[in-house]
Amino acid sequence: MGAFDLQVLGSWVPDKIAPAFHRDALMAVVPRVREPIHVIRDGAEGAVGVGLGGHSLPAGQQAPGQAYPLMASLPALYPEWLGDRSFGEVHGVRFPYVAGAMANGIATTELVIAMARERMLAFFGAAGLTPERVAEAVDEIQAELPEGAAWGSNLIHSPNEPDVEEALVDLYLAKGVRRVSASAFLGLTPSVVRYAARGLRQLPDGTIHRENMVFAKISRPEVARRFLTPAPPEMLAALRSAGSISAEEARLAAHLPIAEDITVEADSGGHTDNQTLTALFPTILALRDGLAAHHGYHRPIRVGAAGGLGTPAAVAAAFSLGAAFVLTGTVNQAAVESGLSENGKKLLAEAELADVLMAPAADMFELGVKVQVLKRGTMFGVRAAQLYEAYVDHGSMEELPAELRGRLERDIFRSKLEDVWAETKGFFEVRDPREVERANNDPKHKMALVFRWYLGKSSRWAIDGVADRRADYQIWCGPAMGAFNAWTAGSRLAEPENRTVTQIALNLLEGAAVATRAQQLRSYGVAVPAEAFRFQPRLLA
Repeated sequence: MGAFDLQVLGSWVPDKIAPAFHRDALMAVVPRVREPIHVIRDGAEGAVGVGLGGHSLPAGQQAPGQAYPLMASLPALYPEWLGDRSFGEVHGVRFPYVAGAMANGIATTELVIAMARERMLAFFGAAGLTPERVAEAVDEIQAELPEGAAWGSNLIHSPNEPDVEEALVDLYLAKGVRRVSASAFLGLTPSVVRYAARGLRQLPDGTIHRENMVFAKISRPEVARRFLTPAPPEMLAALRSAGSISAEEARLAAHLPIAEDITVEADSGGHTDNQTLTALFPTILALRDGLAAHHGYHRPIRVGAAGGLGTPAAVAAAFSLGAAFVLTGTVNQAAVESGLSENGKKLLAEAELADVLMAPAADMFELGVKVQVLKRGTMFGVRAAQLYEAYVDHGSMEELPAELRGRLERDIFRSKLEDVWAETKGFFEVRDPREVERANNDPKHKMALVFRWYLGKSSRWAIDGVADRRADYQIWCGPAMGAFNAWTAGSRLAEPENRTVTQIALNLLEGAAVATRAQQLRSYGVAVPAEAFRFQPRLLA
């Protein structure tokens, strides 16, 4: 269909602002997303352009002065409106944007508080921290924010430490933490089901009030299915028998999915399946729709997008896929409020698109699970891979060849393996004595614990900024960081000291609105310049 084939709705009469038909004029008006815009045609040349302001007249009504055929009128477009309206209504936030729960407290209390004050949602990075440390963080957040403010904390699946997972749920329920980001779950556990079911009650109008909300971070359909269906009856019965939930809570839980907010995680930093968002997201949407119809759900289930979101164009693409909200992680590690050290933030600021690699994960080392980390400026990925190779090839530390053992002690541990085991043993005697007992009976597991010492320490060195361990920093990082750096080059956000978490969020959302408006106009036949899709970062209120 050509421009002249479009139906004319009426006419548009300009006032103070001249219509835009050519490059420079279009570049000036496309970013003005908060104003209605009209798609018009130049009667003489036939070019399709746009007009701001002015007034429209219906077809057949004579216009005073010069008028242009009107083909469409688009209302104002706000960043707040890019996602699902129910996201803001349910969670009491202004923007469909979430800052993810970066582990080991990298998503700090300061980050969570800053986001909440801007009426955006963020999750505290509780993974890897003791319940006592998480309790302190919860107390700090609750002391700084008014009651009812939107925020949450991480609940990471801990297959090696189920007691820690249970303790965190106890803590969240006791302190009234109303949102958790459930991550790394391969299946449902009693702890996450207990959290989701606790506080369910039926209102006089018959609807079910949900006290606690689970954000399930998933990257596989089979995992999404478990969170999109009601809890298994046998699990609810067991929790009811144990007194962990009431009979009424068990009854109501049988009619609701575990999570009504699903975060589809594509190629991200840290734990990732390196999925492509454009392939994974529609698959999960279709799964959501099918399960909602099958179970007869009457409440919206919001599906958000994460992974690879480091530019406005990427955020706009996620919303165009149907994302109810977007979640960022990697780029927030570079934020002022991040718990990562200044040395670590400088390394992130230098990252390019390909400066990432997969390396063994500390928490699932023996299973061969990997995390995506920063490659540029650090040897962590290479050294961690050497440790995993040694673990696979040998049955115990005693079996390590002398040359290999010496190299590991010299280059990686900087200590004798016996000394590392002594420190590791002391840690687990407090944290989980069962690990020590298992290691005493299984030399290969003992070797794994020693090797995991390096993997765990490396992330702590990056957080603490230990200067002489800079080459060993483990910094979780996805390709979004390189894309973010390329986008912000030469702008205010290029400098680490200007990268506040709220400025990152506001610029990504504003830019996404501009890219969305540019695409809207292009789809109506306007010759939108390619440069109009790019948004230059700036200080935003």
